[in-house]
Parts: sequence; structure tokens; C-alpha cells
Amino acid sequence: MSTDAERQLIQRIHTNPKYQELKAKRSKFSWTLSIMMFFIYYAFIMIVAFAPKFLGTKIMAGSVISIGIPIGVGVIVSAFVLTGIYVARANTEFDELNRQIKEETK
Repeated sequence: MSTDAERQLIQRIHTNPKYQELKAKRSKFSWTLSIMMFFIYYAFIMIVAFAPKFLGTKIMAGSVISIGIPIGVGVIVSAFVLTGIYVARANTEFDELNRQIKEETK
């Protein structure tokens, strides 16, 4: 059970404008990155579905590597890159807002 002091602290945090700003920024940013990843992945799947011969095209004459390999690796790498972008922003801007909220609600 929460005590009155805990409930008051939670209320102060929820009504803090910086907390509202943090929630809005974090939500918007995470949705933006999620939509980007969705489109990257969806585009790859659509190419697999509707243009498989394109993905099977060799990179150069005599090569055993098709265009699909680097594109598939690109999809995977893009997930790591987008995650890194989120972590970088979370460790700077979002953590700073968290720190400010903690200071203001002590």
C-alpha cells in the first residue's frame, strides 16, 4: 500500500510540467523511430514479396553475393542504429529532464 507521502510525491511528479514534457518528447521520439523501423522492414518484405528477382541479382558478374544480402544486413544494422540514436538521446536529454524532475520534487 502507498502511504500519503508516496501518493503526494507521485502527484507532484505527475503535475510537474517537465514530467509532462518528458513524457511527450519520449513518446513522440520513440514512435518516430518505431515508424521508421516499420517502414524499413516493411519495404524489405515488400521487395521480397514483389521483386524477389531483384534481390537475387548478383552484385557483380561472377560474384556469389546477391543484392539481397547487403540490403538484409542493412535492415538489421538500421535497427541497431535507431536503437543507438534512442539511447544517445535518452542518456542526454531525457536523463537531464529526469534529473530536473527529481530535484524539483524533493
